[in-house]
Amino acid sequence: MAQAKISNAKSSAGDAGQQAGGGQLRGRFFRSTSMADRSSRLLECLDQLERRVEALRDTASSMEQEKETLLEMIHSVQNSQDMRNISEGEREELNLTAKRLMGRTLTVEVSVETIRNPQQQESLLHATHMIDEIVNKLLDDLEDSKSRLMSLYGACTSEVPPGPNNQKFQSVVIGCAIEDQKKIKRRLETLLRNIENSEKSIMLFEHQKSAARQFCNNGKD
Repeated sequence: MAQAKISNAKSSAGDAGQQAGGGQLRGRFFRSTSMADRSSRLLECLDQLERRVEALRDTASSMEQEKETLLEMIHSVQNSQDMRNISEGEREELNLTAKRLMGRTLTVEVSVETIRNPQQQESLLHATHMIDEIVNKLLDDLEDSKSRLMSLYGACTSEVPPGPNNQKFQSVVIGCAIEDQKKIKRRLETLLRNIENSEKSIMLFEHQKSAARQFCNNGKD
């Protein structure tokens, strides 16, 4: 009888131990599931934040481009042929307005930093130097500078360029960060537009001089 009681006591103790062990296992299982859920929620949150960060950078880049466009348009108005064909008083007043707009535009500071490795940084400096070298000689030979800039621009576009493209410049640009590639292309587009506007102004000026000479000759006759 005593042995039976002892046996029952051991059995009860064993069952209690198993239940306790099972509770610990079940507790560990529930904690593991909870940690996985939290990790999943945090990952989803970071994914959403990453999308918002990229949207922020895209918005800032758009603002950067808008600032560049506004400055270019104000500069174009200041140097337009129409500005030359108005009275001095009107031209002075309009120039004051243009300068005020230029100043207000420049007060807007937008900066999107591009993450670059050393190779990309070196490529950007090389590409910038190649463009600056042509720009510095722009006034000396407008036609040659335009041709050289078009060859650089042809190296930046996926479309088939109308003329030759600079293979050396293309290899340099490929080594730049993607964002820098876009900025280089935009800069070349702006330079080419400015040259085209300058050529139109020169042609119009030459046409006016020719018409004036013809008028004078007719007057003499």
